[in-house]
Amino acid sequence: MAQNETWPQLAVDSWTDTRETLHMWLQIVGKIQEVSTPLINHWWNVTYEVSARGLRSRLMHSGDRGFDAEFDFVDHQLVLRSAQGGTRSVALEPRTVADFYAATLSALEALDLNCVIVASPNEVAPAVPFAQDTVHKSYDAQAVTTYWRQLLAMNTVFEQWRGGFAGKDSPVHLFWGSMDLSCVRYSGRVAPAWDGTPPPSCPAWVMVEAESRENASAGFWAGGSDEGSFYAYCYPAPDGYAKGTVTVGHFDESMGEWILPYADVRTSADPAQTLLTFLNETYALGADLGHWDRASLEVDPHRLDTEIYRSR
Repeated sequence: MAQNETWPQLAVDSWTDTRETLHMWLQIVGKIQEVSTPLINHWWNVTYEVSARGLRSRLMHSGDRGFDAEFDFVDHQLVLRSAQGGTRSVALEPRTVADFYAATLSALEALDLNCVIVASPNEVAPAVPFAQDTVHKSYDAQAVTTYWRQLLAMNTVFEQWRGGFAGKDSPVHLFWGSMDLSCVRYSGRVAPAWDGTPPPSCPAWVMVEAESRENASAGFWAGGSDEGSFYAYCYPAPDGYAKGTVTVGHFDESMGEWILPYADVRTSADPAQTLLTFLNETYALGADLGHWDRASLEVDPHRLDTEIYRSR
């Protein structure tokens, strides 16, 4: 596959209306997952995994009934699957959030799944209840598929980065609140209690749980530059972090994060290596300044790349 197909171009401004609609749809199903799974530290239970078709939930439960959900960005359907064998689909097409919400509830009911959610979005303003949102109604299928292909490419690199860490770290997953792909490494130490300003329509205790352990976070979101941006930050940020040196990316003072535009990755000679360099260098900067025990936390991801291992 050609490089421009592996790392496709998608201007942020070209799919704003579609992205905002998709964001609300992701929040609806994300909230269903939130009430249908036990809390896992830092809200890992509510996230989506990048899949071979789009974005997939984890296994959920309604009473003794198991089920899952997948946003299929190939056939453009939300597919709900029950462990009892039932399947229902909701078309991903131009339709209001209110209509999508009603159709999703109907699909759950048809599968005999009872999921009661707080039916309004988080981390956006204004937070219009889903059943009343008739403003967001755009869906450009080609743009969504391109976005998913971007996620596929970067997910591979984030997984490789994750493979070099033996300490506690998060899966590579997408948070529906901010619609960002994320992977987080942890030092093993408790962090100072978070006391910042939470995002709109988001209780402070959500952030307190999210940042309860010292961490080095990295991810991607459709903002910060013309084609979206990769980011990296440490919580708490060690002294000197903002003044450090990396070979790719720059520190954004207003955001308090290291930023690498997606376009810089896409147009580089080796996009995967450029992103991996950004992840490794920003992590190393924060870990060294924060006095992490890197010797015990890191591992060679290629330690078993032998003929014996490959032939198992």
